[in-house]
Amino acid sequence: MYETILFPTDGSEAAAAALDHAVDHARQYDAALHVLFVARDDFGPSGLVHGEHDDIEQSDMVGEHDETQSSGMTNEDSERVGAIVEHGETVVSGVADSVGDDVTVETSVRSGNAYERILAYADEEGADLVVMGTHGRTGVDRYLLGSVTEKVVRTADAPVLTVRAAET
Repeated sequence: MYETILFPTDGSEAAAAALDHAVDHARQYDAALHVLFVARDDFGPSGLVHGEHDDIEQSDMVGEHDETQSSGMTNEDSERVGAIVEHGETVVSGVADSVGDDVTVETSVRSGNAYERILAYADEEGADLVVMGTHGRTGVDRYLLGSVTEKVVRTADAPVLTVRAAET
């Protein structure tokens, strides 16, 4: 039923809660597990990531983005993204090491808008299932903080299994 399972992770507890489900599905269906980390690169003038505290990406408010134009990224922003990419490499390799030899694991670190990169990767690799963690925020918290998982659920072509992080 499933040949390619995508497990996007940010290294959080919510993602860790979903890992067992992703691995169990990969074992059950003899599927390849693709572990993806997205290093967000949409820094604003304050150094904060656009969209981190709202549900609307700033780029969505000003129209289409022309990728042929300069990104406007400063050296400091570039260094931040480099550090995030390095962290992502550590996260995906840690996940791969924890899975075991009985599951084929592919790892990837991409940069950009998290939910857009997850959707693009799922399409590129032909993912049959996406398994993601969620913090389980509701109401105002969800509205103010946004949710990569929610955006993926609403727009992905493949089924998305969400696993809520345990409350502490």
